[in-house]
Amino acid sequence: MAVKKIFIILIFLFLFSLNGIASDVPTRFIEDDSVLRISLLDSWFRESPGTVLSRPSEIHTLRNGTRIQVRVDSSGQNREEFAIVLAREQNGSFPGWAQGSWVYTRRRDNDINGSRIRIFLRSDFNTYIQFRPFGSERSMMDVVIYDGYVVRSHPIPIPFERILVLPVEDVLSAAGNYFPRHYFDPDPNMYRDTRNFVRAVRSSLNETGMAFVDDGAIDERGNFVFIDSLDPQELSANGVNCSGFAKWVVDGILRPITGQRLPITPLKEPFGERGASFTDPWEELHDPFFGLDWSRNLASIAGATLRSSTFGNLDEIEVRSRNFSHIISRQAGGSTAIVYPGFTEIAGYGFEGLQALMYTLAIDEPNRIYLAAINTETMAQQIVPPRAQPRTRQFFHVAVLIPFFNENGVFQVAVFESAAETSFTRFRTRYGPDHFVNLVRIPIEGNFNP
Repeated sequence: MAVKKIFIILIFLFLFSLNGIASDVPTRFIEDDSVLRISLLDSWFRESPGTVLSRPSEIHTLRNGTRIQVRVDSSGQNREEFAIVLAREQNGSFPGWAQGSWVYTRRRDNDINGSRIRIFLRSDFNTYIQFRPFGSERSMMDVVIYDGYVVRSHPIPIPFERILVLPVEDVLSAAGNYFPRHYFDPDPNMYRDTRNFVRAVRSSLNETGMAFVDDGAIDERGNFVFIDSLDPQELSANGVNCSGFAKWVVDGILRPITGQRLPITPLKEPFGERGASFTDPWEELHDPFFGLDWSRNLASIAGATLRSSTFGNLDEIEVRSRNFSHIISRQAGGSTAIVYPGFTEIAGYGFEGLQALMYTLAIDEPNRIYLAAINTETMAQQIVPPRAQPRTRQFFHVAVLIPFFNENGVFQVAVFESAAETSFTRFRTRYGPDHFVNLVRIPIEGNFNP
């Protein structure tokens, strides 16, 4: 059995090295370091805080040659705590979050008890599992993906102190199906088509030299026109706005299959639930649901064309996942978990959980792009007396989000909007807590030719 396991590990190491990710292996094959942790129990984990804080770092080597640096980190925001880090080597350094690394947090005023154990199952600082004390016989498990709690405070039947010395796989086995292993084992090969799609969009965007033009789009005949009037643009303009650009991307997916671009007028039609009778006058004046209708129509046509008519229904195209219910809120005095409501009818999702959502969607639904309709609540002014003014949502921007893992297994989100590429960090932090994003999904198929 031991020979068979070594053979399987070698196969995985070879396959992953082909993708430049030899440092990360499937989570079941992370080299166990429990023997090392047992040896550190008295000298690091149970030793008095004052003694541990004065210790120099140490380098230990596992049987497979993996080097681990054991060190103290007292630079956290909470001055009442310090951390003992078992940092695995990655490219000649010990960052503390390379696959298999541990962070054991202790209080400065307590000689024995720790407060949490954090284990990095991927070489990604933003993804980890965490354990906290829960009575004398159990522990609480958290699973955190980009500040989103995929699992929060799930009890496991292992005392907290035992986790310090047990193999990680034994601890995860105690969690059973509550541990979502698939979020820590992405296969970069599954995202080859998505990576090619992102490169194709970038290349086509550079070749066309499109610029931003307010209310601009390309009609079914390939002419640059204005969305509202369908009048042609001046030859010197030749540009698109955010909605026109989203259409350009979807045309690029469908045109190799259908041989034609989409007409503009049907994309402006109301789609699904949105608004109410009291907002009808507001719609006539300001068209607040334009971005929502536009993105839904694009996704519906794409789903029906690429799959079948049923895949054009709202419940098929609209993202309504609730993959996590809490997020980490970072504040000046530290961080805390707050409730994240997930999908809200029509509005969609709050931006604070968008990165975690993109990650889980990339795992659960590979090879999809998402049209994001950004919106905020506004007063339906100039219609009724001020004291009776209703509130409605204004969908004022559309962007294209493409989550994937690169050849090295690193999670990324490509963002395209208004004839340009934007960094996901800039996009995610651009909007305040009163803004939401409604998402619809579109599968990636074949070549891209807008």
